[in-house]
Amino acid sequence: MKKVLFVCLGNICRSPSAEGVFKHLVAKANLEDKIFVDSCGTAAHHEGEPADSRMREHAQKRGYDLTSIARGMVKKDFEEFDYILTMDNSNFKNVLALTADDQKYKVKKITDFCSNHPHDQVPDPYYGGPEGFELVLDLLEDACQGLLNQIQKELHQ
Repeated sequence: MKKVLFVCLGNICRSPSAEGVFKHLVAKANLEDKIFVDSCGTAAHHEGEPADSRMREHAQKRGYDLTSIARGMVKKDFEEFDYILTMDNSNFKNVLALTADDQKYKVKKITDFCSNHPHDQVPDPYYGGPEGFELVLDLLEDACQGLLNQIQKELHQ
């Protein structure tokens, strides 16, 4: 089984959206028994809270159900997950700083898997308007499809 962890700062906007989009794609591909998906934040300010209501609303319009509850990243995550995917440069640096040298290869930016968008990070929509939440979903749909394609290749090797 491949295990995928999406990481942002507070685990209430971007990473739960990535989790929801990716779970949707995994279910559509009938791979729920082969791919486990979770999300967390580098800061635990929102631990125990559902995803931001604005993010849930925008995701719902596209058919994604964001059901995760925010949690902070823990040491065990580095051992358990095959992919640790960060949303932006700041999260990438923070996660790498926490990662043991022999596990750094697991840490990547989610935008590394984009094929249709030139962005190098998923911007935080928290303090912006509706267009920010839509951009997050656009980027995540692209990146999550690329990630799924990569994992499907690995599963068939």
